[in-house]
Amino acid sequence: MIRTKAQKQELVTTLATRLGRSATIYVTDFTGLSVAKLTQLRRRLRQTGTEFVVVKNTLARRALADAHMAGNAGGGLEQHLAGPTGLVLAGADPVAAAKVLADFAKEFEKPAIKAGLVDGKAVTPEQVKRLASLPSRMELLAQLGGTLQAPMAGFVGALNGLLMNVVGALEALNKGGRDSNGDSDEFEQGRHPRSHREHVGV
Repeated sequence: MIRTKAQKQELVTTLATRLGRSATIYVTDFTGLSVAKLTQLRRRLRQTGTEFVVVKNTLARRALADAHMAGNAGGGLEQHLAGPTGLVLAGADPVAAAKVLADFAKEFEKPAIKAGLVDGKAVTPEQVKRLASLPSRMELLAQLGGTLQAPMAGFVGALNGLLMNVVGALEALNKGGRDSNGDSDEFEQGRHPRSHREHVGV
């Protein structure tokens, strides 16, 4: 579908707003996933409050710039915008979305995670996999909920244990970050692509 300059700018502005409000962004390559599998992935991510946005790379670069996330400010995400691109836009819990991506990749060997940005810090695909091994926010709350009827000492001990596990994993993640050093079609809002070669924007 051919879009006017004004329509493309509207798409860019909308995406820039989404990027700006997303504490977690993962860049994925969905090459090889059928329409049905993409729909399934999008549904699973949505259950964690996460958006999956199919986007044309040229528009994604413009949106990153508009959101003041180009270059180092965006962890160099634009360097990974090549080929069929799906942006995973999550909130304050980077783990839940990482788990969905990791589990989906185990089942179908796709999508490939190319890069990410968590609270302004660039993360590698390997670091995203490590995040997926952590308990999500909801899992932490569920574990803590089981201790509410226990004596206060037991509750405090469980809380400290869970927090220390998460802090230790995140510290390892940060250390790993210090040590390591083709376009798809336009993104869509609420409509599924007709085929893996024809993803239509809003």
